[in-house]
Amino acid sequence: MEVEQFYGCYLLYCTNPKYKGHTYIGFTVDPNRRIKQHNKGLKAGGAWRTSRKGPWDMALIVHGFPNEISALRFEWAWQHPERSRRLNHVGAKLRKESRFAYAFRVVSHMLRAVPWVRLPLTIQWLIESYQIDFQPDLRPPLHMAIAYGPVKAVRAPRVREPLCCPTITPCSICGKPVERAESMAECPYPECRTVSHLCCLARLFLKNERSQTIPVSGSCPECHNWLLWGEVVRHNRHNRTLLKATTSSK
Repeated sequence: MEVEQFYGCYLLYCTNPKYKGHTYIGFTVDPNRRIKQHNKGLKAGGAWRTSRKGPWDMALIVHGFPNEISALRFEWAWQHPERSRRLNHVGAKLRKESRFAYAFRVVSHMLRAVPWVRLPLTIQWLIESYQIDFQPDLRPPLHMAIAYGPVKAVRAPRVREPLCCPTITPCSICGKPVERAESMAECPYPECRTVSHLCCLARLFLKNERSQTIPVSGSCPECHNWLLWGEVVRHNRHNRTLLKATTSSK
C-alpha cells in the first residue's frame, strides 16, 4: 500500500530477549525510515527510549490523519492515556495484561472517542503475527479501514503554483465553477464522476449533523450512491497526485 501525505502513529514491540515485551508509541511521516532509525539507535535519529534495546518490530500503525498536528495529538494521548481527559474511562494497565495488549486496548478506546471517531483512519497491522482482534464493544467505526501488510509513504511531486482543474466544471451543489483541484470533490463511482466543491459536499453530508465539523458519510448529489467521506478525500488526493505528476513533467 502506498499513501501520499502520510501521518501515522505506530506501536513498536521489542524482540530483544533482555527487554522483550517492551513497547514504544511514536509518530512518523515515513514508517520504513523510522523503524530503521529506531533499530540503529539514537545517533541515527532513533528515540532515547528505544536506543540500545533493539531490535524492534513496528507491529501496528494508525494513519489517515488530516495533518501533522492531528497525528501528534493522537500520539500524545496514546502515550499518556491517564492524562487525557478523553480517556479517563480506560483505566490503568491490568496486572496480567501485557504492555502490548494494554497499548492496543487504549487505542481501541481512542478510535471510538471524540475527536478521532469521525476521522477516516486506517488501522494497519504491518506484521500480521501481532494482530489482536478488537473486542466486540470496542470495534472501530465502519468508516475506518483495517489493513494488513507493509505501507509506504510516497511524496507528491512539488508544484509551486496552485493546481487548476483540467476543465472548469460547475459545482453540482452550488453551481459555481470548481477552478482549483485542491477544492474539488469528485464522486469515486466511474459511472458518475460528478464534481463539486469539497466544502459544499461537506456541508451537504453534515446537513443533519449541524454540531459536527467533519463528515463521515453521505449520498452523492447526482447518482445518490452512499459515499464515505474518507473515500472521497482519498479519491480526490489520488486525482491531485496524477495532476501534479502531469504538471511537473511539462
